[in-house]
Amino acid sequence: MKKMKTILLALAIFAGATSFVNAQSKVAHINAQELIEAMPEYKAAQTSLEKVQKTYDTEIKAMLKELDTKAKQYDSEAASKTDEENQKRVMEIQGMQENVQAYRQQALQDLDKKRSDIFKPILEKAQSTIQKVGRAQGYQYVLDSTMGSGIILADGKDLMADVKKDLGI
Repeated sequence: MKKMKTILLALAIFAGATSFVNAQSKVAHINAQELIEAMPEYKAAQTSLEKVQKTYDTEIKAMLKELDTKAKQYDSEAASKTDEENQKRVMEIQGMQENVQAYRQQALQDLDKKRSDIFKPILEKAQSTIQKVGRAQGYQYVLDSTMGSGIILADGKDLMADVKKDLGI
C-alpha cells in the first residue's frame, strides 16, 4: 500500500512537472529594424526613393527660381505699368505660388505612396522569414527588440543571425 502511494505521488509530481514545462512559452527576440536595414533590398529601395526625392526637389527649386525671377521683374516694372496690369501681375504671382505649394504637396503624397509601395514587400519578407525561423526553432513568440518597442530586457534567444542566414545576408 505504501509503495502504491509512492508510485501515485511520483506520477502526480511527474504529471504536474510535465504540464508546468508545457505551459512555459518559448520566447525569442529580434531587432526588426536592424534586420530590415541589413537587407540588400532595403538599401536599393532607399537609393531609389532618394533619386525620386531629388527629382522633386530639383523641380520645386526650378519653379521657385522662376517665381522669384518673375516677381523681381514685375516689381522693377511696377512703376511703369498701370494699376490694372500690376493687379494682374500680382494675381499671376499668387497663382504661381499656389501652383508651387500644390506641387510640393503632391510630391510629398507621391513620395509617401512610393515609400509604402517600395518598403511593403521588404517588410513582409522580413516578417515572414522571422516567423519561419521562429517556428522552425519552436518559438511561440518572437518579440521585436528594436529601440523604443517596449522590450526592456531581452535575455532570450536572439534570432538575428538565424534570420540573416535564412535571408542570405
